Amino acid sequence: MKLCVAFDVASYDECINLAKELKGLDLWVKIGLRSYLRDGVKLLEAIKKVDNFKIFLDLKLYDIPNTMADACEELAKLDVDMFNIHASAGKSAMCMIMERLNALSKRPLVLAVSALTSFDEQEFFSVYKQDIKQAVKDFSKISYESGLDGMVCSVYESLLIKENTNSNFITLTPGIRPFKENSDDQKRVADIECAKDNLSDFIVVGRPIYKAKEPRKVCKDILEHLK
Repeated sequence: MKLCVAFDVASYDECINLAKELKGLDLWVKIGLRSYLRDGVKLLEAIKKVDNFKIFLDLKLYDIPNTMADACEELAKLDVDMFNIHASAGKSAMCMIMERLNALSKRPLVLAVSALTSFDEQEFFSVYKQDIKQAVKDFSKISYESGLDGMVCSVYESLLIKENTNSNFITLTPGIRPFKENSDDQKRVADIECAKDNLSDFIVVGRPIYKAKEPRKVCKDILEHLK
């Protein structure tokens, strides 16, 4: 299981300072909408220069198939190691994306977003007219059949996804509060032990790290628990 640190901070300088603080640790960096829209490609390049971190670009692309495929080809040029799209864009979009990317000499990992961890059952049903587990099961099936590498899901759907696809199908699980910290705006949160029990491949931790007085110490504590 790998640690992925969410760099969802307020400025470019804070991102770079956090990267410098975590230099040398065995982890991935997640760059989300806030940081990417603010700082763009220069942030990705600067983080790589600090320590050649592996980067997960968390933009959750969602559009018509051709537009998504074009965008994914552009993302593949950015030297990121992983990015994500919305599974609800459908199988046609996902198949087109993977056909384009597999034609490249090198491509990033591509994950599909199932149900955002900010959803509870009631709110999810009001949008998708399905319960979360059934929708995640359906999304993971079409994502796997489309040739994607894995899913973004809560810890509580990780085993379900692997059981319905393949044990090597990656599950990346946000909403991790490693030592039972406040859940903030996340609804389906979990700690490290729960992530282990549910065979998560990546855990995403943000606020418990970047809001800590000693982010490096928190990361080292997490990494120790992942052994």
